[in-house]
Amino acid sequence: MRIAELIQRWKQASRVSAAARPYTVDLPLRDAARIEALRVMYPGRTDSQLMADLIRAALDELEVAMPYVPGKRVIAEDDYGDPIYEDLGPTPRFYSLSHEILRRLAAAPLGR
Repeated sequence: MRIAELIQRWKQASRVSAAARPYTVDLPLRDAARIEALRVMYPGRTDSQLMADLIRAALDELEVAMPYVPGKRVIAEDDYGDPIYEDLGPTPRFYSLSHEILRRLAAAPLGR
């Protein structure tokens, strides 16, 4: 999800996510005031929903912004037959860790 899509999403009916993990966050007062302003502007959303949406959008944009560092090993070819090299940047590790941690979180009993 992109940051620009959030306002349209917030105008729609509120949806509850299936599974979530609570986090406690201390925000600088300026950021807290902006979250409060969004809650007033979009009364169908809770502080938690607004922050979860903002974090999801920021993480999605962070993934896209991670640098691609080409390795020496060819892992595929593109539509034109040009080689695609393995990525030695942070993206593969981020994906691997994210998937591993998601599997652990999903397997953990509720309430832990």
